[in-house]
Amino acid sequence: MQVYSSKLLRPLLDAALLASVLALSACATVDAQTTAYVGVEHPAPTLASQVQVLRVEPTRPNVQLGEILIDASVDPAPPITQVEQKLREQAATLGADAVVVVYDHIQPVAAYVTGPLWSRNIETIQGRKLKGIAIRYQ
Repeated sequence: MQVYSSKLLRPLLDAALLASVLALSACATVDAQTTAYVGVEHPAPTLASQVQVLRVEPTRPNVQLGEILIDASVDPAPPITQVEQKLREQAATLGADAVVVVYDHIQPVAAYVTGPLWSRNIETIQGRKLKGIAIRYQ
């Protein structure tokens, strides 16, 4: 009986592993890169839940702490809440009270070539590029 059940179990485990790999490869991605400015105060990290995401620079006096660059997939696209949460988390590491989005576009980020040598096609891969400036109110 033991041999019979292991023969049935192995293909099921292989199928489950393959399905999980395929599911993970189709997930939306959000990657971030943070750069702190040189010569600026470096306050202690803040709570990500307290960081505001703004689309215009506030009129309140502030100091710019650094930049956050976000690369996000387009197909499938992550929910905007996930992109904003990544902005908040990265800005919080810089000690920011808010992050001001200054650039948000979908643009070609890569290309690949398909077809035979005599009939090539160049296909582009679209991605979302977003840039935010982390600020701390004075």
